Amino acid sequence: MYRSLLFVPGDSDKKIAKSESIPADLIIFDLEDAVAAAARPEARIRVKNYLDARQDRSAALYVRINPLDTDDARKDLAVVMEGAPDGIVLPKAQAPDDIRTLEKLLDAAETKHGLEKSSTRILPVATEIPTALFTLGEYQHVADRLLGLTWGAEDLGASIGAMSKHGEASEWSDPFALARSLCLFAASAAGVQAIDTLYANFRDQEGLAASAARARRDGYTGKLAIHPDQVEIINAAFTPSTEEIDEARAIVDLFAANPDAGALSYNGRMVDMPHLVQAKKIISLAEKAR
Repeated sequence: MYRSLLFVPGDSDKKIAKSESIPADLIIFDLEDAVAAAARPEARIRVKNYLDARQDRSAALYVRINPLDTDDARKDLAVVMEGAPDGIVLPKAQAPDDIRTLEKLLDAAETKHGLEKSSTRILPVATEIPTALFTLGEYQHVADRLLGLTWGAEDLGASIGAMSKHGEASEWSDPFALARSLCLFAASAAGVQAIDTLYANFRDQEGLAASAARARRDGYTGKLAIHPDQVEIINAAFTPSTEEIDEARAIVDLFAANPDAGALSYNGRMVDMPHLVQAKKIISLAEKAR
């Protein structure tokens, strides 16, 4: 389970090196939006060389390639797969068929470079294209390589011509709240991690903390980050508190002691199977966070 997933520009030696000291659970070396087209050939080599040098990894190392319908995507994979990234972030995924296409490319690259079959995971950004929202439920059929599902608001907003992505109190406006919810449900249906989109104002730490808290409240288990200063705030938001863990363990123990019960009383309230499922998820999240 990855709480914080930090984007790092693939064309900056300084920022790539700095990523080693940042407590992100997962690093995403970006070859797409953060890198100008003319700089991509050098950035690919820079990322590949860094991957080669970091075979002993404390954080998972992923690469965001360019959209699959571009020549750059193939060029990205041809170089970076030699460095054995832990996974590939696929931007502007149009449909689950894109996952099937990417799987074939990864199969070939893993064979070529002597990597374990199906070892390279995939994280699609699944809502950046309007038509993609109508196929989110189908990701459950291509879940074998999926790390999770995440969503994006920037490209989606540009596609539909939205003047703003937010309503009152910094909540998402209706179109983006719909995309966010569909991504969450699609991830749950596929049995993979739901990862919330980035919080763009990296200087607004209070706003980030509130955004991350809402995401966890709703069922997301991690969040994208675009600045190192966001990582610890995100990690804290997605790490269960001592009180949550203690209660979760008490509920699990209560049902273990009463295996034939469908509902039980705990601290003056009724708990049943959904509470037990949630308690187990909290314990699992806490264990993985450690």
